Amino acid sequence: TQPPAEDEEEGVRITPQLLKASTGEFALESILLLRLRGRGIAHLGCLGDCANLEWLDLSGNAIAQLGPLAALRSLAVLNLARNRVASLEPLGSCHNLQSLNVAGNLVSSLHQLRCLTGLRRLESLRLRDPLARLANPLCAAPAYRTALADMFPTLKAIDGERVSGRGSELYQLCRDLDSSLGHGDGDAASPQPLPRAAQPWVEAGFWEPRPPRRSSIMEEAYKQFGEVLQECRELSRRADDTIAQAERALSSCPDPNSFVF
Repeated sequence: TQPPAEDEEEGVRITPQLLKASTGEFALESILLLRLRGRGIAHLGCLGDCANLEWLDLSGNAIAQLGPLAALRSLAVLNLARNRVASLEPLGSCHNLQSLNVAGNLVSSLHQLRCLTGLRRLESLRLRDPLARLANPLCAAPAYRTALADMFPTLKAIDGERVSGRGSELYQLCRDLDSSLGHGDGDAASPQPLPRAAQPWVEAGFWEPRPPRRSSIMEEAYKQFGEVLQECRELSRRADDTIAQAERALSSCPDPNSFVF
């Protein structure tokens, strides 16, 4: 193994041996999914040779430069949470990118995200993760999420919260309710009015099971099935009668061995 150059920072470098040992693949072009979480990686090395890579997790490392990622044109999901990334410029070439997590890095301005505006398939962008207590300096701006939504009109989720698509209206309603319940009006020392009785959000009987509805197609299918079943029963009855008649006819015939010539 070659010793690291003096001008290189300390940290693990991605090598073909590391990639093959992690995935079990013999060729780097065969790797589609790669998880290198928390490996102390500081240099991406030959990662750009994984030309067909689609899913990549590099979270919890010491990565600062993303240069080799520019060659990953098939990459769809990328997790770079908890690293040292300040420039996302190489990701502008990942035209298939759909989900990007850079929470816990060094992105400090919206200008550093403009390189991603050409990614037409980008639907999810995470700069902040409250559960993991990860953020970027940019997240200190109070209206950064609104600015992101304007900058990336194709986004459906920002920081894990739906901004468009299915569920976004319900999510916004829940946020409005939480805000209204958590911030009261008036002086805290003044007596508060008695709370009103809770009212249901839906009409009475809304949750009661309704009788199943059958379409005209299903009704016709049931009808035809019943008719076929009735015909089968009739054929079975006729077969039983024929068999009974044959048995009676055979029992009434004399034994051919009793005839004397």
